[in-house]
Amino acid sequence: MLNLNYSGVTLEAGTDEAGRGCLSGPVVAAAVILPEDFQHNLLNDSKQLSEKKRQELRPYIEEHALAYAVSFIHHEEVDELNVLQASITGMHRSLEQLSTQPEFIIIDGNKFKPYKEVPYQTIVKGDAKFMSIAAASVLAKTYRDEFMEKIHQEFPQYNWKKNKGYPTKEHRNAIREHGPTPYHRKSFKLLPEQLKLKL
Repeated sequence: MLNLNYSGVTLEAGTDEAGRGCLSGPVVAAAVILPEDFQHNLLNDSKQLSEKKRQELRPYIEEHALAYAVSFIHHEEVDELNVLQASITGMHRSLEQLSTQPEFIIIDGNKFKPYKEVPYQTIVKGDAKFMSIAAASVLAKTYRDEFMEKIHQEFPQYNWKKNKGYPTKEHRNAIREHGPTPYHRKSFKLLPEQLKLKL
């Protein structure tokens, strides 16, 4: 059972990201402030949910949240910042875009940088413990998946609509065969034999 609130503060935002471990595409972050009476029996860490359930949850979260925002850190910026900084930057941008600013922030994971003067707490596996982080994880994942399905049309040979840019065997084989695309992250080890691959 997920908890609704960590801090006891009404305007508590949960934030999470998707796509850190991918070889291509953006890191997508989301921030969500939920009302005190929020409930949905499907809500859980997005990794535990089927794609169908995430798609079902997304409009419900967007309709019932007090505020939500999603931000994209595209692959060029991921290469520039490094993936951890890209995640934190994405979370900051999502918080910045919220129509109501939070009084407390809870973050999935154990790394964060202060956002303005707002108190915060990092929570390992927070997306399986708190509703607002779980809701942020669902939004980040569904928006990112949608983007990967869109760019799949340009480069169908990498099958991003299925692997979403993660380093699956199939994805790595496609890189081996066709080389990297403009959407691949140049700072990532795309193949185990990377040294032989001219980027």
